[in-house]
Amino acid sequence: MLLSFVQNPKVSLSSSASYSHPVPWKAASLNLSEYSVRQNQIQRRVLGIKCSISKIHSYGTVDYERRPMLKWNAIYKRISLMEKPELGSGTVLTRWEREGRQLSKWELCRVVKELRKYKRYDRALEVYDWMNNRGERFRLSSSDAAIQLDLIGKVSGISSAENFFLSLSDNTKDRRIYGALLNAYVRARLKGKAESLLDRMRSKGYTTHALPFNVMMTLYMNLKEYEKVDAVVSEMMEKNIQLDVYSYNIWLSCRGSLGSAEGMEQVFEQMKQDKTVNPNWTTFSTMATMYIKMGQFEKAEESLRRVESRITGRDRIPYHYLLSLYGSVGNKEEIYRVWNVYKSIFPSIPNLGYHAIISSLLRIDDIEGAENVYQEWLPFKSSYDPRIANLFMGYYVNKGNLDKAINFVDHVVEVGGKPNSATWETLAKGHTGEKRISEALSYWKEAFAAEGAKNWRP
Repeated sequence: MLLSFVQNPKVSLSSSASYSHPVPWKAASLNLSEYSVRQNQIQRRVLGIKCSISKIHSYGTVDYERRPMLKWNAIYKRISLMEKPELGSGTVLTRWEREGRQLSKWELCRVVKELRKYKRYDRALEVYDWMNNRGERFRLSSSDAAIQLDLIGKVSGISSAENFFLSLSDNTKDRRIYGALLNAYVRARLKGKAESLLDRMRSKGYTTHALPFNVMMTLYMNLKEYEKVDAVVSEMMEKNIQLDVYSYNIWLSCRGSLGSAEGMEQVFEQMKQDKTVNPNWTTFSTMATMYIKMGQFEKAEESLRRVESRITGRDRIPYHYLLSLYGSVGNKEEIYRVWNVYKSIFPSIPNLGYHAIISSLLRIDDIEGAENVYQEWLPFKSSYDPRIANLFMGYYVNKGNLDKAINFVDHVVEVGGKPNSATWETLAKGHTGEKRISEALSYWKEAFAAEGAKNWRP
């Protein structure tokens, strides 16, 4: 998951998101999912099975027409739980069919959707490879090609994504394919290539809607080139290209990042006058984040109340933001109130929810409350999330209680958890602060040797 415009620019709000700091803006990475939803509204021609793309907050997922859950879920679980993942998804699919059960393209696309949802990009790409090797059975559309390009970029890098793009026939390269490549450039922060590709898209008539401009505004926000965001908005207005809610949210982030409450409020007033858009909860969480950064806490809390009034359906993500942002404001009463509302609506709370409230309570120095919530989490956790332990360890180290942080690692192991690289990094920094260099070096070695260290940056 997305996906809003108020996340840390270095993380996405997914299983890897961290709430240990106030949640700043994130100009949403308008990836293939976001780019393609509008394409499928504009261009309904699909060569194979319908593979439209989902709403913006479902980062990287594919949205299909409603169908009953069949065997796709069992296939997904087999792939996710492979004892030897190096064998690849294709092994699971081949074995499934050898058991006498033929797979449909819809089921395979649904498996891809779920794998992408949980960022298992390599496994998702292997499913497409398996289909590509059976071209007589599976007719892949330009939407499929766009998804593959997106996956290739994430798994193998931008050069491989470019090579895949070049391998496609000109007839296949529609606005979805160009949009996927544009997003890959933006994700890699290749400004020159992104701007050049956007020019090509302009010449082909692929920039008659907001999405490619939103992608570019995302890039400029990530690069802190805020003046270029205003330039993009000006171009859209000059060409009568309708701003959508995501355009406005990025624009709000831009003005707020410049420290201009007045400028942000002017954008919001323009947004309210635009009858084609409705401010969403992300709009107000963005404004709250910016007001907090400017020290305007009353306005921040007013925006947070409006966040709550905009929550629709059974969406957990807004509650994570509310918990985090009320922690940034320092409003203990509201943290607990939102937490109780959250628990009353959902029968179970994911690890991210516990991470959000514990982080906020530690931020306001309510260590007793944080430890109570932790004890509440332990019996019901789906799995032990070391990031939650790391919150406590970081707190103890910052308070000068290094021994308690060390003991907490022993506790993590006792309850079945596995320390990660950030765990050992915290201890290394704690020992460095106390001039215990030998021990610090030992913990740094543990950090680099820990499982998943290749995805860790000290």
